[in-house]
Amino acid sequence: MYRGAVLDLDGTVYRGRDPIPGAPAAIERLRERGLSLLFLSNNPTKSREAYVERLDRMGIEVEEGEVLSAGTVTTRYLAEHHAEDVLFVVGSPGLLEQFDEADLTVTEDPTEADALVASYDHEFHYDDMTDAYRAVGDGGAFVGSDPDVVIPAGEGRMVPGSGAIVNACAGVLEREPDHVLGKPSPETVEMAREALGVPLEECLVVGDRLNTDLAFGERAGMTTVLVRTGVTDDRTLGESDVEPDFVIDSLADVDAVLDG
Repeated sequence: MYRGAVLDLDGTVYRGRDPIPGAPAAIERLRERGLSLLFLSNNPTKSREAYVERLDRMGIEVEEGEVLSAGTVTTRYLAEHHAEDVLFVVGSPGLLEQFDEADLTVTEDPTEADALVASYDHEFHYDDMTDAYRAVGDGGAFVGSDPDVVIPAGEGRMVPGSGAIVNACAGVLEREPDHVLGKPSPETVEMAREALGVPLEECLVVGDRLNTDLAFGERAGMTTVLVRTGVTDDRTLGESDVEPDFVIDSLADVDAVLDG
């Protein structure tokens, strides 16, 4: 008997602006079964409130406390470990708003920075790599919001995500980030445990990405469910060291897992 479920968003509940067919009804059935739900995205660009509004437009009602994102986790990590640091951020306006609400100090001058935060930015360009080097090329802290190199968009398209920008900065700095948040980081596992309020070992995680969603579930001791509506195809699944407990066509088929 499962007591809760962690649901990825991009590629699992929706693609672009459209819900995946059958996903809203499947979420309602999970609630009817009495499962605690957590919607967990590696997209760092939106606040909890923004995710609630986006899901509501798709006919999916959620509370703010039922939503976590890489932005939420990154903001808390920085508040706990870099509260006194001046941050130079390569990232979206939405992420910067979350930092501002947490009273983190952000600068537009890379020479003033103590730490670099790299994340998704639709306007990312060469000058950002130059500024990243100026910010921490001498050894300052380097934090990535999440590892997703590509993310699902509408109409079956894939586009570069935060991980691509983190990797670009890592290339010019010639070193890996000191820390990458989002799934499957330990910090995300801990925040999910707090948010769900039930043992993660008694929950399932449903997602489309092996190295983040399902790796997160493995780290937390959860039952892992891969959906085929996102980034993972049969070739990727066959080559991966991460083995799902279940593979289903979409979230609409989650009842098959719950019924054994």
